Amino acid sequence: MIHQQEKIFSTGNPQTRNEILARLQQLHGEANEFLGTLSDAEFFTPQGEKWSPAEQVRHLTKSVRPVAKALRLPRLALALLFGVHRVASHSFTEIEAFYQGRLKTGVTAGKFAPSSQPAPDDPRARRGEIMQRWQETHRALQYAIATWPEAALDRYRLPHPVLGKLSLREMLFFTLYHNAHHVRQVYERRKRS
Repeated sequence: MIHQQEKIFSTGNPQTRNEILARLQQLHGEANEFLGTLSDAEFFTPQGEKWSPAEQVRHLTKSVRPVAKALRLPRLALALLFGVHRVASHSFTEIEAFYQGRLKTGVTAGKFAPSSQPAPDDPRARRGEIMQRWQETHRALQYAIATWPEAALDRYRLPHPVLGKLSLREMLFFTLYHNAHHVRQVYERRKRS
């Protein structure tokens, strides 16, 4: 089961900025294609006790938006706000394992959880809005990443609500893994229903 997930929503093991960008782009395309196969009813219906696919997408938008915004700040502002990263960045697999370990402790999405919303009067239009915001946020993230030189990704850092202060590279590793994690959840829960 995991092997099939990995093939479908693969993150690979990126190391460089360009590899991160390529994996984010591929994952986003695969996720859009998969989510497009869901009916409007499936898109808005909770998956058992868990979030609906719409809520998953809203969560991803809500969690990626501050990363994209932070990457547009001047480097000096980032250094003043969050300090500089003085040790080597962890690898993608280390960040993935660290996050999985934190999930096992029961951490939640906290302020990044999607707000509760009533069933939409026009599901097709509301779905379009949700997906459009996700597309815009993804494009903003891709653009912001592309403006950073490779070496600077290891020098500056951002705070993560669960993982603590991460280098920009580590935050991008997390963002890639986190997106894949949530899309895989939707995929697996749909397969089980």
